[in-house]
Amino acid sequence: MTKRKRSGVDEYIARCPKEVRGDLAKIRAAVRAAVPGATERTDYFRMPGYSHPGIEYYDGMFAWFSFKKPHTRLHVPPSVIEAHRKELAGYATTKAIVSFPKGKPVPVTLVKKLVKASLKAMKDKSINATKR
Repeated sequence: MTKRKRSGVDEYIARCPKEVRGDLAKIRAAVRAAVPGATERTDYFRMPGYSHPGIEYYDGMFAWFSFKKPHTRLHVPPSVIEAHRKELAGYATTKAIVSFPKGKPVPVTLVKKLVKASLKAMKDKSINATKR
């Protein structure tokens, strides 16, 4: 069996408090499941993020996740937050961040939905920009 190379995302999660590492791993797995072809990186904003070749903005980036005490957070474009206001009613949000409270299960299905919507929004933005 070959040993998997540690990534910057592994290191980011390892630096977070033990009690939130599982939640961060669940968000990571949800993003990977939602967009299997995405590239996982930590070089843009120094937090785990995902890029896709069909996106011209933000160096191809379309979603990020992070921990800021006391929440695990998913970062997506503002248009995604707005489009999913009703589903996000039980969560703290900012213009581009959804915060999941510590001690409550990570809503994996919702994370996948938001990530897919984020990828679509960023691809649409790239396509519309090239049509000008």
